[in-house]
Amino acid sequence: MPAPRPLPRPKTHVVEGVELHLAHPDDLPISWVGQEDLVLQLLAAWSVLDPRDLPLNPRLIGKPGVGKTTLAYATARQLGREVYLFQATMDTRPEDLIVTPVVGQGREIRYVASSLVTAMIRGGVVILDEGNRMSEKSWASLAPLLDARRYVESIVAGIKIPAHPDFRFCATMNDDSSTFELPEYIHSRLQPQIVVEFPEREEELLILRETLPFLKESLLEYVADFLQRAHRADESYTVRDGINVARYASRIAKAQGREAQAAMHQAIRMVLGEEALVYAT
Repeated sequence: MPAPRPLPRPKTHVVEGVELHLAHPDDLPISWVGQEDLVLQLLAAWSVLDPRDLPLNPRLIGKPGVGKTTLAYATARQLGREVYLFQATMDTRPEDLIVTPVVGQGREIRYVASSLVTAMIRGGVVILDEGNRMSEKSWASLAPLLDARRYVESIVAGIKIPAHPDFRFCATMNDDSSTFELPEYIHSRLQPQIVVEFPEREEELLILRETLPFLKESLLEYVADFLQRAHRADESYTVRDGINVARYASRIAKAQGREAQAAMHQAIRMVLGEEALVYAT
């Protein structure tokens, strides 16, 4: 079945007589390599079995840098939908998630829809990135969106905004200590939980080849082996770290007129620290 064509992009949308200025979707050169079972799990969560059915609101959990956002974005693009990213922080307020009033020319108030609300209106996919960095007060404003009600309420604009039937939601969450605990009533709404682990060596090597096709195969294999040794020791180094090491090593080597692999130790030390050298050869 061909993917549905994206809808034309209006700049505004009227809800209950209030004009909302919409956000732009994110158009990124991102692809997902390997671990196809994770794509299938996410697509299953977003699917509906009957017109009376509702999609689930999955959360992707894993260490920083394992590709949670990449997985969600690439899978959403498979659906042929517009994709919107919202970066959650500890300072995210309910109005940031929904509608923000902005004073324009002539002191006229304009209501600006967040990327999340724009996705709701347009029938797109929103990825709430690093959602467990957000406070309970902000999560509470999304509670009716994540259950059968499927709407959000803007206090500042005085309107209730329903979600398009094609709207899909996903939250990514880092498995580390610098986050908030989710309240139980939100935890139960963010299901299923899809765990994104470190890839196997061949998958990690595929990612490196896809991202760094201009570097030598021997260098990419060196980085893949380095990462696998770190994974076995339960270090938090990710393929993103490996990409940065390889890119920096190639730049050092070019500046010094030597082979990139000869610059790997220096690059590892400067990108990841002296302690990472134990996993180098």
